[in-house]
Amino acid sequence: MGRARSLCLAFATLVVLAGCAGGQSSPGQQSSPGQPDSGPPASTTAAASPGAGQTAPAAVPEQLRFAGRTLDGKDFSGESLAGKAAVLWFWAPWCPTCQREAPTVASAAQANAGKVEFVGVAAQDDLTAMQSFVTKYQVGSFQHLADLDASIWRRFDVTYQPAYAFISPDGSIEVVKDQLTEAQLADRLRQLTAS
Repeated sequence: MGRARSLCLAFATLVVLAGCAGGQSSPGQQSSPGQPDSGPPASTTAAASPGAGQTAPAAVPEQLRFAGRTLDGKDFSGESLAGKAAVLWFWAPWCPTCQREAPTVASAAQANAGKVEFVGVAAQDDLTAMQSFVTKYQVGSFQHLADLDASIWRRFDVTYQPAYAFISPDGSIEVVKDQLTEAQLADRLRQLTAS
C-alpha cells in the first residue's frame, strides 16, 4: 500500500507542476485545443499614415465647413471643394448684373470643366425664382445652391451680388465682390489652375 501511495503522490506532483506552466507553448509549439495561448496578440490594425504614392488629405479651410442644398434638393458639403480649384459664384435671380454675366460664367465653367469646379450660390429670393433663372440663363451645366437664409453668403462676407470666391487647391480663398468681365474671369481662372 505504501508503494501505491508513493505512486499517487508522484502523479499528483506531476499534475500540479504541469498546471504551473500556465498553458504557455514553447517557441514553435502550438497550443492544444481549449488551452489558452498567452503569447502576444497579432496586430489587426495598419498604420494610419499615407503609404507610398498616397497623399495626405487636403486641409479644409474654415470657410468651406458648410452644408447646403442644391436647387434640386440634394445635400452639398463645402468640404468637398477642399484640395480643388473651385469658384463660387454668388448671384440673385432678380439681379440684372447677374443676368448679364450668366452667359460668361456658363461659358467659363464649360471651358474649364475637369479643371475648375463651379458652384453657383443663389440667395435673396425663393427656390422657384432660382430654378427659373438657371433655366432661362442656361447656367445648368454646373450645380447651384439654394442659400435661402444667406448663411453661405455671410460665411464669405458677401453682402451684394454678383461676387465670387476663388478657391485654390492649397486652400487659399480670395473673395471678389464685383462683376467680372470675360477677360477678367479668364485671367483669374488661369491663375487658379496655375497654382
